Amino acid sequence: MSAFDYRAPAELYASASKTGKRPMRYTRFNSAAEAIKYAVEELPPELLIGSTLEVNEERFDGFGIRALYESASYPLRRRKSG
Repeated sequence: MSAFDYRAPAELYASASKTGKRPMRYTRFNSAAEAIKYAVEELPPELLIGSTLEVNEERFDGFGIRALYESASYPLRRRKSG
């Protein structure tokens, strides 16, 4: 298995809310790192859970997106918690 390419273009499919009142959102990003940062830091947690990230024809669910964000190889500055 090759290392994840955080520089590759990415597509983020943010899930609809559980109540169905928010439509699914699709956004293209120039890099997977930017898409991951947006998904984790900007989306409400309930939308991240059902979201999908597609990079180089590989898909990651909300847990996979969170794992990529928390990886030691994640290249962008993370938002400070607290």
